[in-house]
Parts: sequence; structure tokens; C-alpha cells
Amino acid sequence: MSDTYVLIHGAWHTGELLEPVAQSIRAHGHTVHCPTLAGNRPADDRSKSGLAEAVQSVVSFIESNNLKNVRLVGHSYGGMIISKVADLLPDRITRLVYWNAFVPLSGECLNDMVPPHYKGMFDQIAAANNNAIVLPFPVWREAFINDADAALAQSAYDKLNPHPYKTFTESLTLTSQMAEKMVGKSYLNFQQDAALPHSLPWHPRLSERLGLFRLIEGQGSHEVCFTNPKLLGEKIIEAGRD
Repeated sequence: MSDTYVLIHGAWHTGELLEPVAQSIRAHGHTVHCPTLAGNRPADDRSKSGLAEAVQSVVSFIESNNLKNVRLVGHSYGGMIISKVADLLPDRITRLVYWNAFVPLSGECLNDMVPPHYKGMFDQIAAANNNAIVLPFPVWREAFINDADAALAQSAYDKLNPHPYKTFTESLTLTSQMAEKMVGKSYLNFQQDAALPHSLPWHPRLSERLGLFRLIEGQGSHEVCFTNPKLLGEKIIEAGRD
């Protein structure tokens, strides 16, 4: 049976960068969409774009394409987005898949879930760049894409774009906590992901906020979308299937 997946990228990314993953999923007969969030499009004003605009861009995409029974997948920052979309479009979402993604409590912002040294780094970068942030390459290389060789790490880094910092500092209000929502939920955890320190892990620290959820794990870094998109696609199907 063909399922419908909508892949929501993380910070600094675009939907286009997830196309290799989408192709892996489509090879199994499924329909896959990879929209780019408001705030990460070329002409977007990074100094003003926030969570509301990013969320609405996904809501509008799903509604304008009349998508139903959606497996909505969020990577990293994308976890903030899919959590709120589940509030706004409960009748269109069949399952939420958090791929090494943030799982907010109502009233939290993304920065509430990162270690203090990240927040300090982001504050300094945003202050110098009109409230847009970019990852320093050493952080990208060692923490985000640690399973790539130097050439792939650099070529992937060159495809990233500045990210609106408001999306990290604005809090998200939910109608109910994620653990209380009746929608299907999965957490996809790649075990070599060091984007968050393992003392403050993605799983189980954040995954357990989902309440009842399916756990799927794989081998790879935070940016397995670049290093092994075929594996990622297969794992997303495991996480998203009925």
C-alpha cells in the first residue's frame, strides 16, 4: 500500500536537501513531499521569520495539496514544527515521526532543550548576523556529520543556509502535551548522533516526552541524510508504517 510522507527538514536545511532520502522512500512505492519551511527560503527575512511562519508554511502545504493520512516526519528543529502542525491538522496526520528531533513541552522554546554552550554560541552568532545563525564548520564537522569523510562534510556544509534565530528563542504553545495526543508517534534515533551531547541525549531524554511511541534506531550521525540517505529512507518507512 502506498503511504504519504511529508519530510520536514531541520535548521540550516531546505526540502531539496532531503530529496535523496525521498527517492529512497519512493522506491518502495510511497508518495513523498519535501517542502522548504518559511524562514529557510532564499528571499525570506531571517531577522523576522519565526515559528508561526514556519508552522503555517507546512499547514498551507498540506491543505493546498489536500494531503490526508500523512506520515509527518520532522528532523531536529523540525520536531518543533511537526508538534504544532499536529495541533492544527489533527484529522490529516496519521503518524508523527521524530528523527533525532526536539520534542517540546508546551511553553518551551528550542533553546530550552540545548546545552548552555550552544545557546551562548547561537546568541553571539545571531548578534553579529542580524539575528540569523550559521553553524561554525568545526561544530558541523565533529558533532553533526561525524560519520562523513572531510570532502563530504565540506560539500554538505556548503549547501546549508543561514537560519532565523527567532525559531530557536520563541516558545511553542500546544493545546495538549505530546504524550497526551492520540496520534501515532515514532522516534527515530541514530546512535552516533553527537549534535547533542550524550549526557543530554535525544533518546530517551526527549523521546520519552511522546508518551506511547515506537522506537526505531539506526547507525549514523545527525546528518545521515547526507551520509546514508538510502538507510534513512528505509528507517523512516519502519517508523512510519502502520
